[in-house]
Amino acid sequence: MRLKSSAVLKSLSGALSRNVGAASFVRFVALTLAAAFITATSVGTAQADPKYAGIVIDAKTGKVLYGEDPDGLRYPASLTKMMTLYLTFEALNTGRISLDSKVPVSANAAKEPPSKLGVRAGGSITVEQAILALVTRSANDMATALGEYLGGSEDRFARMMTAKARALGMTRTTYRNANGLPNTAQMTTARDQARLGIALRQHYPQYYGYFSTRTFNFGKQVIGNHNRLVGTVRGVDGIKTGYTRAAGSNLATSAQLDGRSIVAVVLGGRSSAARDATMRKLVATYLPQASRGGNSNLIAQTRSAPVEEPVAVAAAVPSVAVAATAAGLPNSGPVPQTRYEEAPVTAFAGSSSNAAVKAMEAATWQKGKDPINQAPVAPDRKLITNSTKVDNIVTASTVPSVSSAPSVSARAEVAQGGWVIQIGASPDENSARGLLQSAQEKGGAALRSAKPFTVAFSKDGSQIYRARFGGFDGQNAAVNACNALKKKGVSCWASLQ
Repeated sequence: MRLKSSAVLKSLSGALSRNVGAASFVRFVALTLAAAFITATSVGTAQADPKYAGIVIDAKTGKVLYGEDPDGLRYPASLTKMMTLYLTFEALNTGRISLDSKVPVSANAAKEPPSKLGVRAGGSITVEQAILALVTRSANDMATALGEYLGGSEDRFARMMTAKARALGMTRTTYRNANGLPNTAQMTTARDQARLGIALRQHYPQYYGYFSTRTFNFGKQVIGNHNRLVGTVRGVDGIKTGYTRAAGSNLATSAQLDGRSIVAVVLGGRSSAARDATMRKLVATYLPQASRGGNSNLIAQTRSAPVEEPVAVAAAVPSVAVAATAAGLPNSGPVPQTRYEEAPVTAFAGSSSNAAVKAMEAATWQKGKDPINQAPVAPDRKLITNSTKVDNIVTASTVPSVSSAPSVSARAEVAQGGWVIQIGASPDENSARGLLQSAQEKGGAALRSAKPFTVAFSKDGSQIYRARFGGFDGQNAAVNACNALKKKGVSCWASLQ
């Protein structure tokens, strides 16, 4: 009986051991599968958010290593400032501005909501300070100031940004401001932002180091970088964070380690902490998978399409077709002294050593137009305008009489220089004069001493007439007159001619 009991005990003991072993094995398998699942769905919580989109690109080969709705439209928030900085670097690269150039801060820039640097209207900062304010604090006021400095107005600068996006192959991105503050028409995709991140690193390595700035001293302020991955994740060297309620938490990140290189973008994170956690996982997972080979020259430096001025639609002359007007500013940077040249200017000559670059050039340059090389031009800061914003269309419904049209002598008198405001352009001089007459009637006291005139120029063999008022006593008088016109429903912008 004792032997039988012993045998039973041994049998129970063996069974128990086998069960314990099986249970341990099951637990091990379960944990292994869970870990694999977590790795495979490294952005699982983010993917549950309908705003979420993400992409990881091998920056040496262009291969997409990971994608989750990479072409879905999203709000860029402060990732917008990446393009603002791209155009700033472009202007620096061509010598049109320098790091020491003074950026005036307009009332429009000073009133932008936080995050901001807080420079008062009428003050100024250097270009380098503005760059540092964007990459650390993501300062909205300084982004607007840079946009006005480079583009003449923020609206015009936004059109320059969109034109540059198209030239870089960012086919689904549209910009409406320089800082990323909410605008329902300002949209992008994760793929487009990754492309811009690669372009920033590839085209401007001499300035790209700004993105890894940890702190920035401005006056008594010590400003830290909003990008918490810089300095905490091995290999990460930038690029930019962003957040608005509509956009969620966005992050574009560049990482280089052991000869491998990636650019990753996360859009629509539930919070900055969740966004950062997702990005950490993406970098840890996909940087080791990136190639050590490749030419690292994925995106051609191509010129933008012309940035057009607003075209006046003269309802009083229905028989005249409204033509597309010419560029008012050079496309690649601020050259105020050549503001009204009609030929688009490129800051870059495309490389001919790479087939992909040639393909990009063919896709982005206008047919029949060769790139125009231009030597660096030192900026004349006196000619930079902080003009009021530009609306796209000006409509006039008043039929002008020939007798009341502005005289040619008035045009000649003010055409030599000084502050002017422009209310539109038309392919017909009488229509342009009609716009001036209508605006003068609506402007009242604001235009009492202003002199109306037209400026003719040729575009692709066609004659276009700009409708302008001159004779203002400085910038403030011109801007105030323009603001008064806007209150009457007449769009305009101020400029130093």
